[in-house]
Parts: sequence; structure tokens; C-alpha cells
Amino acid sequence: RTVPVLLFNIGQLRVLAGDDTMAASYFLYALDIINQRACTDSMFYPQVQSQQRQPQHETSNGPILDAIPILHNLGHIYYRAQNYKLAMTMYYDALDIAQKPKHSNLSAMASTLNCLGVIFFHMSGSSDENASKALEMFTTSLEIRKNLINSSLPNTNTDVNTKSQDERREIATTMNNVGRVHYMLGDHTAALTTYIEAYTLRKDLLPANHLDLAASAYNLGQTHHQLGNLDEAMKLYVEFYDIVSNYLGSSHRDVAIILKCMAQVHHDKSEYKEAAGLYYESLQTTKAALGELHPEVASTLNKIGNMYYENSDFERAIKAYEEGLIVEQAVLQSNHQNIVVTLTNIAQSHKHKGNHAAALERYMEAYNLQRMVLGSSNPKVAVTLSNVAQVSCRLGHFTKALDAYQEVLQIRRDAHGDNHVDVAATLNSIGLVLFRQGYHKLAIESFEESLRVRRLCLGDQHRDVAVVLYNIATTYLEEGDDDKAMACYAETLRVERSALGNDHRDLVVTLQHIGQVYQQRGELDVSLGYFTEVLRIERLHHGNNSVIVPQILNKMGNIYLQKADVPNMMECFAEATRIFEALSSSPSETVSDNDEDVSEELKITGYNFYSISIFHPECAAAA
Repeated sequence: RTVPVLLFNIGQLRVLAGDDTMAASYFLYALDIINQRACTDSMFYPQVQSQQRQPQHETSNGPILDAIPILHNLGHIYYRAQNYKLAMTMYYDALDIAQKPKHSNLSAMASTLNCLGVIFFHMSGSSDENASKALEMFTTSLEIRKNLINSSLPNTNTDVNTKSQDERREIATTMNNVGRVHYMLGDHTAALTTYIEAYTLRKDLLPANHLDLAASAYNLGQTHHQLGNLDEAMKLYVEFYDIVSNYLGSSHRDVAIILKCMAQVHHDKSEYKEAAGLYYESLQTTKAALGELHPEVASTLNKIGNMYYENSDFERAIKAYEEGLIVEQAVLQSNHQNIVVTLTNIAQSHKHKGNHAAALERYMEAYNLQRMVLGSSNPKVAVTLSNVAQVSCRLGHFTKALDAYQEVLQIRRDAHGDNHVDVAATLNSIGLVLFRQGYHKLAIESFEESLRVRRLCLGDQHRDVAVVLYNIATTYLEEGDDDKAMACYAETLRVERSALGNDHRDLVVTLQHIGQVYQQRGELDVSLGYFTEVLRIERLHHGNNSVIVPQILNKMGNIYLQKADVPNMMECFAEATRIFEALSSSPSETVSDNDEDVSEELKITGYNFYSISIFHPECAAAA
């Protein structure tokens, strides 16, 4: 018995030294001696794992319990080498021994089931069945350990109490694993319940600065974060930070990760100043821990870019995205998806700055990479190509835009069929380009097909139905067919009121157009009613801190002028002038959601169109 124990100890020392290959050879040798056979297995090399013979652990005297810790060590070595199949073989052999009636060992059985659960968890990316199997293993292990605790009567014996404490710590570990499976499956409520149990138990059992307690705080914080419980998440993140920074030092990778999580909480609360400080601290810590060129550095830079983007600081967003792109291009494959995401983010930022040529260049880079990886008929490629078309249209390259949209339409029809919301969106975009080219009848045909599909997919009262109705109305108006235009505007307004209510700002554009048409028809009192409604809604949302308010007052003043109502005319013009001057002198106070500049001369403006949806940038995940 002494020789296997010695071999086992040497193997463990080899594990601690990081030499898994030699450690496995000692464990296998010890296992062979226990089983009274010569070691004919080749030493452990992951690249020849398929040729390695599986050891047997049965003798004429039955299973040998001494084999279980050896099998566990072998299983852990194979697990670290990501040889999950061979690791499972070791753990299942250990489980078979622990379950034998003659040598039943419930504690060993629970430990082995937990190990098997970990293996299935890491294999679950390829199968939901593996995730379910992991949950089954963890749950069974948990039941066994709870039964062991419940069956133990209060005892003053120190050894018994120590074993009970050990079992409770193992219960906390297994609960944590159960929570990880629920979290991975997207069941955050179930994960929260389990994580709270694990955290509470570890809080009771472990010192306040223990790393396992920190792990529970992190997992629980992440789950609260996902559920939108931001204050609870921040408390737990701070607890994790305090433990890990004291234990591992301020330049450790885990410190960088938690700083980024804390920044994200502030980001989600729109506390951009606090978020920026923590993001940059995380960035510097990541660089200190992992070097300047690492996927985590790129990920943090992308987060910073997203924060500036959401705050409409597109210049800083571009700077962060470009820095992240340099890192990604240095450490990732040239066609990696993260590079595509970052290129798209840069293009989006340029587009919002009005730098359409720069945006088009980056979109084309993203498009070419996506097409290389995914093929030209993938729906994801269609999204990027749609952005290419949109920017081309804004640059006045209508033929190129139309060609790109037609290709997008074909991809989406092939992928989804004719009656899909993405098909409807593309038809609407094609209609916009045709309108700008002056092909109004063709534009109406494209809009009407988009309307048919949207009504079929979304119902008659959906906001997107109103968008297409509005575009049809405006095209008829441009054609000079006021009656059809007004009928479509009226239907647009009815759908908008039904979908959004009477006070939503999206009603403003439609109300303005209807009022303007009535003004042109000479129905001035009706026109005034619509402009008065526009003024009410705009002030409801922004008070006088919107450029639309003086513009509408100016329009109303013109109508009163047409009516020869001089007092009301003068009142509207005076108020418009006062508000305009206040906005011009305090641009930081201006709130406007349209593209018109405050310095624009007060006048009745032309028609506006709804554009296609804006695709907000996503954060590139760490590779």
C-alpha cells in the first residue's frame, strides 16, 4: 500500500509544479499497482489520447476505494487539457466504485457527480442536452450532501463537526454550479435564488476576505445586473473588488474585470462621468495585467466607445473604437467577427457626425469581411449591406444605393420568404431611394408592398405601419395628389394615436404636414388647430427648449398674417423671436430631435421623410 501512496503524492507534487504529463504517469502507475497489474499504458499525452487504454479498477476482491482520489486527479488533468471525453471516463469509473454497495461512499459519490457536472457544463455550448445533464449531476450531488448533513446528529466530536463544515462548503460550491447552469440557460430568476443560497452559506462559513466568497459575490452581482437590480449589483461588485484587490493586488486581471462591471452599472444608469472613470481605470489595469495587445483591452475600448456613442460624443467614440480596432487586428484573425463589429461601430459614429464618406469606407470593410466568412447570402451580410446602401443614398449615389438595396431584398427574401418584417423594411428603403430619384410611381409601388407585408406581420395598428403610410402620403403630395395624400396622412395619424397615444412626439411630424396642407388649401382655421396641437406636444416634452417651438410659432404667425389677424400674428412672431434668441444664446440648453440647426432661418420648411431604422452598435465580446 505504501508504494501507491508515494506515487500518488509525487503525482500531486507534479500537478502543483504544473507538469500534468508527468503527474498523469505517476497517477496511472499508482492505479495499476492498486489493481495488481503491470502498467502497459503509454504516458499521458493529449495528442495520443485516442490510443490510450482505459484503466480498469476491479480485482478479485472487488472495487478499491483508494482508486477514487487517483481517478479524480486524472479526471482533473484531462479536464484542464480539455480532453473532456477521457476526463468523463475517469470520473465515471470513480462513480462506479463509490456506488458499489460493499464500499458505498456517499461523500465521494457527491464529489464525483459535481465533477461530472462541471464537465457537462463546459460541453454545453454544443448541446442543451449537456446543460440539462450538468444540472442533473449538480442537483443529485446537492441532494446527497444535504442528506449527509441532515443525517448527522449534533456532536461534540471535533472531527465530526469539521466534516460537517466541509460538507456545507461543498454544498455552497455545488449550489454555485447550479446557479451557473441556470444563468447560462438564461433563467436569471432561478440563478438568483441559487446564488443567494450559495452566497449566504459562504458568508456564514468563510472569512470575509475569502476568494470563494468573492466568487459568490461576483456571480450574484452579475445576476442582479442582468435583472436590472443595479444598486444590488454594485454593492456585490464592490465587495468582490475589495476582496480581490487586497488578495491578488490592484493590477490583477480579475480587478480589471470587476472595474469594467462597475463601470457598466454607471453606464446603464446614464452616469457617464462615473462610468468613464472606471472604464479607463479598468483599461489601464487590463494593460498592466495582460499587456497592450490583448482581446480584453479591445473589449474595454469598445465599451468606452459605446458609452461615448450613447452620449452622442461621436468624436471620442471613434477614437476609442479605432484604438480597439488596432488591438483586434493585432491579436485576432483578420476576418474575426469582433473586427466586423468594431468597423460597424466606427461607421455608425461617422454617419451620425455626417461624415458619410468615412462611414461608407468602414461599412465596406465590414461588408467584405462578413461576405468572406459568412458568404454573400447570409442575413447578417444583408444588415451591413443595408447600411452601405443608406450611406450611399445620403451621399447622393442613388444608383449604387438602389443596387445594394435590391441585393439586400433578394438575400432577405431567400432567407425569410416574401412576408417578413425585414423584407418590408427593405422595400420601404427602396421606396425612399426611388422617391429621391424622382420615380414617384415606382416609389409608391414599393411603399405599398412594404405596407402590405407590415400589416400582415404586425397588424394594422403598429407604429411601423404608420411609417409607411406617412411615406406614401408624402409621395402623393409631391405628385400633387392632395386628396390621396391627405387620406394617407389621416390614416397615419390614426395609427400613430392608436399605437403611441395622443402625446407622443412622433405625432409632431404628421401633424405638421397635415397642418401645412390645410394652410396651402386656404383652410386656415383647420391648419391652426393642427399647429396648435404640435405646439402643445412639443412643449409637453421640452418646454421652450426646442427649436421646433419657435418654428411652429412662426408658422402660426404666417397663418394669422394670411387671416389679417394682426394682434395674434404679432404675438406669435414676438414669442418666436424671443425663444429663438434664447436658444441661440444658450445652445447647451437646446433640445431637438430633428436634424435642423438652431441657427436656421425661421421659415416654413419642406417635407421630411422617415428613414430606415438605425442599427445601434454592439459591444465586441472578448475572444
